[in-house]
Amino acid sequence: MDWDQQVAQLWAGDVEGPGFVERAEAVASACPYGDGSGLFELAGAHDSTGAPAEAVPRYREALARGLTGVRRRRATIQLASSLRNLGDPAAGVALLEPELAVDDELSAAVRGFLALCLADTGREREALGLALGALASTLPRYQRSMAAYAGELTRPSPRPH
Repeated sequence: MDWDQQVAQLWAGDVEGPGFVERAEAVASACPYGDGSGLFELAGAHDSTGAPAEAVPRYREALARGLTGVRRRRATIQLASSLRNLGDPAAGVALLEPELAVDDELSAAVRGFLALCLADTGREREALGLALGALASTLPRYQRSMAAYAGELTRPSPRPH
């Protein structure tokens, strides 16, 4: 079984059961890639078991090592969420705003987690716009209207003088 299959098997198992982080450590240490993939998987294990403070430095190191592709994008989303959970939603906003430029299967997740971070920084109107924008494409009708309203909410509102 190759390493990516080991990772899939790890995540298909009991994530909440005892020893999950230790199993993740074993899989991470066997990672044949030098791009931080193992650290990313280990960070995710810490996150999934309610230890975001343990996850954050591992996500950062994985990204610093040159993580690419879908793992880079997932690490960015997960790091932003962990930072928000640890009381630093502004750092999550800074990580996720550049990700809006990418359109892929994780775009709705980026918008959803960015909306949470924005709401926690007092930018609720913008957060609502992002959430509605992510929802718009899933609607059977009214997609265009919902997207337009979402766009209005994400634009800065005029400030009173």
